[in-house]
Amino acid sequence: MLRLLTQDARITCDHMLGVVEIHPSQHLVTIQGRAVLVAPDPEGRPIHGCPNIGPTIKPCTHTLKVQQGYASFVRIQGHAVVMENLRGLTDGTPPGTVHYGVRDPGQDLVFLQKP
Repeated sequence: MLRLLTQDARITCDHMLGVVEIHPSQHLVTIQGRAVLVAPDPEGRPIHGCPNIGPTIKPCTHTLKVQQGYASFVRIQGHAVVMENLRGLTDGTPPGTVHYGVRDPGQDLVFLQKP
């Protein structure tokens, strides 16, 4: 079972200190008064504080397309809800290898069965 993500979720890059800025796109469905995240909320978001810095190293500054973590059958206003198995790439170096993922879903009440 996987928890749904709310606007209080903590999503970070693989370097653990790079925190993804979250802005929910819907406010119709909430858990304990906090908006549930839907597609494409995690995509194209700024990442702040990534420590992966160096002369030829680009820190993670934005999330890219989600690779997994959208529910296949649960939707809000036509958009898939985001689950705690969320995973995608960042724009950090080396390209195509640095991911972002969930450290805390922001709630402990609502779960979905993993398909």
